[in-house]
Amino acid sequence: MTTLLIIVHVIICIVLILAVLLQSGKAADLAGAFGGAGSQTAFGPRSSQTILSKITTVCAVLFMLTSIGLWILSGKTASVAKDIPPQPAAAETQKKAEEKSPASQTVPAETNKPADQTQTEPAGTDQTKK
Repeated sequence: MTTLLIIVHVIICIVLILAVLLQSGKAADLAGAFGGAGSQTAFGPRSSQTILSKITTVCAVLFMLTSIGLWILSGKTASVAKDIPPQPAAAETQKKAEEKSPASQTVPAETNKPADQTQTEPAGTDQTKK
């Protein structure tokens, strides 16, 4: 749905740009260059609507509607992402980082022996002297 609306929106944009660029200005005639008839009103003399001005009006309204539609659809997709529960991978990554930190590592008991201690025989061996 969103893809279709984007395609329609882009087409409307192109038509709107072309319609605006093809229109001539209100003061394009020779009288407008010297200030005649344009000084009576704020935006120049009112003339009948041409086909290009009608196309511009229709495209402007459609552009606004498709823009609002895209805005509404983008809000719906963002709310869906909020409803997804967080992944447990973040907790696992934090645990792995804690394990790798030097403060949490323990030194094995064998490495804590003083250097002058001699090694004893394992408990499971019975060696009697004859």
